[in-house]
Amino acid sequence: MKNSVSIFGIVLLLLVGCKVMKPEKPGLTLLVQKENRVNKKWKLVWQDEFETQELDSTKWTRIPPNKADWGNYMTSDDRCYEIADGQLYLKGINNPDTISDPRPYLTGGIYTKGKVAFQYGKIEIRAKLGSAQGAWPAIWMLAEQKKYGDYPRNGEIDIMEHLNYDTIIYQTTHSYYTLELKQKENPPYSTTAPCDTEQFNTFGLEWYPDKLVYTLNGKASYTYPRIEGVDPSQWPFDQPFYLLIDQQLGGSWVGEVNPKDLPVQMIIDWVKLYQ
Repeated sequence: MKNSVSIFGIVLLLLVGCKVMKPEKPGLTLLVQKENRVNKKWKLVWQDEFETQELDSTKWTRIPPNKADWGNYMTSDDRCYEIADGQLYLKGINNPDTISDPRPYLTGGIYTKGKVAFQYGKIEIRAKLGSAQGAWPAIWMLAEQKKYGDYPRNGEIDIMEHLNYDTIIYQTTHSYYTLELKQKENPPYSTTAPCDTEQFNTFGLEWYPDKLVYTLNGKASYTYPRIEGVDPSQWPFDQPFYLLIDQQLGGSWVGEVNPKDLPVQMIIDWVKLYQ
């Protein structure tokens, strides 16, 4: 992934107000907004409204299981994925076959890793969150190219996380600065926002060279600024990130899963990226 490759077969989108960085792997589209675009109007540059019968493999990959707390039950099992009536359903279920897969639960999630990454701009995701004990739906972003080394050196942008039956969402900025240096108040790294999970909501982020503005239903809920005079690890957000959307289950933060509450699902109506 980190070796230089020929650009043969790489999809490049040349858009007004954007520049294209040379991707590190075939099939990767990098959308990088010029820094002097702050006062320009937003222009839609990439989207998915899930109008096809199958997940668009040029945009998304089903997230495989991993050793992170959130990834214990990730799967590519078709039972955790459905597209119907222009909406994507990501499901958390009791595992019906623990002989071939001993994990008690299975969860669906998608990401644009290795396919689409962007730097600066506005991203919005319209979704409806399901609730269950142990449910942890999330919409978030990680660095595509690991400019500064291994996690958490490149940061993490949590556009939305929801726990259990909460009536709030969490919006959080992680980095080496916040996690390892414990600098969580200079500036404040997280907020919560009231959210009616019985309805569809639009979760978003406006990403500028000097700040991250988190939004809920089109209104700013929290801003994380780049600040001067602190450790440089405070701002690793000067590189392309990819998007993750997943219906997680269980973990040290959300707590134990109640199997009687399952299945649970997150419904994605659309994803739109502006620059």
